[in-house]
Amino acid sequence: MSLRVRKNRVGLPAGIAVPPEVRARSRGKRNAEDCPLNRVMDLLSGAWAPHVVWYLSAQPRRFGELRIDIPAISARVLSQRLRELEAKRVVTRTVIPTSPPSTEYALTELGQELVPALAAIAAVGTKLANAPPRAKRARGRVRS
Repeated sequence: MSLRVRKNRVGLPAGIAVPPEVRARSRGKRNAEDCPLNRVMDLLSGAWAPHVVWYLSAQPRRFGELRIDIPAISARVLSQRLRELEAKRVVTRTVIPTSPPSTEYALTELGQELVPALAAIAAVGTKLANAPPRAKRARGRVRS
């Protein structure tokens, strides 16, 4: 006997307004682009992207400073993430006319709006790190 598929759907959290054009499109077939969660996760997609946003949240940083802040990231990947985040309008890139020229990266308004969400995720990570380890369950049958 197979399980029946439940017909109810999860709605959006309270307080989230859905534009009328999106509501009209979602009556029929659902698109991944219509989901607000998918749109935000697309902004943070890619390895190290949340880390880059997190370290830029305090103040604008130069490339070398970001490399020091995130020691495990390679220069190639950091450069790629910064370009992607700039294309997604999360980060701005400013060339400072010094000798030699230097480049400074900062968060846009959109990028600043992501910081509270990342702070909430970091808070859960802290709770997980401070939680007592779970007891391991025995595998197999319990013999009496």
